[in-house]
Amino acid sequence: MSLSLSIYQRLMGAAHGIAPGLLKRRVQRGKEDAARWREKLGQTDHPRPEGQLVWFHGVSVGESLSVLPVIVALSVERPDLNILITSATTTSADILAKRLPEGVIHQYAPLDTPQAVTGFLDHWRPDLAVFIESDIWPTQLRELTRRGTPHVLLSARITEKTYKGWQRFKGAMRSLLAGYSLIMAQDKASEDRLKAMGVTPGPRANLKTLGTAPPVDSKALTELKKQIGKQFVYFAASTHYGEDSLIAKTLEPALWGGDLLILAPRHPIRAGEIRLDLEAMGLKVAQRSKSEPITSQTHVYLADTLGELGLFFSVAGITLMGGSFLESIGGHNPLEAARLGKCVITGPDISNWAGIYADLLDAEGGFRVKGTAELGFLLSQLRQHPEVVKATDKRALEVSRRQADTLDVVWMALEPLLPPKTAKSAHGD
Repeated sequence: MSLSLSIYQRLMGAAHGIAPGLLKRRVQRGKEDAARWREKLGQTDHPRPEGQLVWFHGVSVGESLSVLPVIVALSVERPDLNILITSATTTSADILAKRLPEGVIHQYAPLDTPQAVTGFLDHWRPDLAVFIESDIWPTQLRELTRRGTPHVLLSARITEKTYKGWQRFKGAMRSLLAGYSLIMAQDKASEDRLKAMGVTPGPRANLKTLGTAPPVDSKALTELKKQIGKQFVYFAASTHYGEDSLIAKTLEPALWGGDLLILAPRHPIRAGEIRLDLEAMGLKVAQRSKSEPITSQTHVYLADTLGELGLFFSVAGITLMGGSFLESIGGHNPLEAARLGKCVITGPDISNWAGIYADLLDAEGGFRVKGTAELGFLLSQLRQHPEVVKATDKRALEVSRRQADTLDVVWMALEPLLPPKTAKSAHGD
């Protein structure tokens, strides 16, 4: 073990002692699951099912949802396998609860302390571990290697910042990366950086290009359209705190003119603060979680619920994608809108989705602005020229359909690493 990894292990071992107190304080602030926070300490009341088990891990919403098509394919092709998925955030847990195939188990990922990782692995005993993107935790990886558990990294995204950080611990990172049985980069830049670290990546595949359109409840859609009536709808999806006021301020003339803004915050727990900010601007707000209806007097509909993005994309005349108008967030997945035939307007920060946005923008299937002044001008122009939005919507849908072979590429690379088939299905099939 390198010196840096040895020091890390000791520090994390000591940190485990204060972890329960920190997690309890986060529970009080609404940032952890009050009923399940001990899962992050490697403790669970959920029994491990009999048979072989594949463990998937995606730290947050984007990573977790991106691997769902692989999980669905695995549950169909290999019903003899049990499937576990872990994530770190309550938002991802809530969304996954609605979208996971029947029988797939969700747990919160263990903290990277030796005690939590050991407890987690002793209980679940995965036969294969599948990590998504760039969530590299030394304790987990070293313990998986020590136990002889194969592990893979899919859709690896290695930014220049990450790569430079690795250079400070080059020996440790080479050792950790060497433990993977398979690494598939999501883009050429990540592939090149992995090669520079001595890794021979498998075929390139970006899981974020997979997936189906977000679900739309037909009954809820009919009711929402009825409430909206003839109002023109702007939809700001997955906004981060601060973007809500920024977008509302930019749209203020249109809102006072009778248009409607639907805001779906990335973190609905902040809905109360957002509402206060909007009402301080004099805007009339209706809140979905409180079942407040939209009327002709409503300026902003605060869509502070989970799993309903498809509903709001469906009624939008113009869509803005959050996480991109402030610094250091990196944007969110524009393909969720594109799969429903909706283009998006994004701000300048799209670092987390650069490859996908490059495809969209090159195909003229979306819009990118540099700041609020440019955003205001673009919104005004698009409002006056719906035919431009309609044409851009069509191109966005076409781009979303281009990556049909990605799942096949991932499956072919992953299948040889799966546990051998058993005679009897662990799910009773």
